Amino acid sequence: MDIEDFNRRWLAAWTAKDVEGLIGFYAPNCTYKDPQTAAGIVGHDALRGYLTGLFAATPPMTYEPETVWAIDNGFCGRWYCTIEGPDGPSRMRGFDLVEFDGDRIGWNEVYVHPLP
Repeated sequence: MDIEDFNRRWLAAWTAKDVEGLIGFYAPNCTYKDPQTAAGIVGHDALRGYLTGLFAATPPMTYEPETVWAIDNGFCGRWYCTIEGPDGPSRMRGFDLVEFDGDRIGWNEVYVHPLP
């Protein structure tokens, strides 16, 4: 698998706020964790519900891949995100730990840092 291409297409779906497109990147029994879901959510239905609420509550966000590192059965990827807020854009840097279940994401842990 070309992890750079996978990461680029996956982040494009995040930018587009494409819930069903994103679900297609994840295995049915996936586990997803980010700062808001630190205990994790499991499965397509829970992920779909979370993403639908998240995207409804957030302004436009543009994700730009920076780099990926292959690991056993997955990759780590660093990215930047520009958030379009009412007072102008802000930026954050993020990092994903991705482990595959077949050719889809089985485990995804997300870490983010606001940038000045």
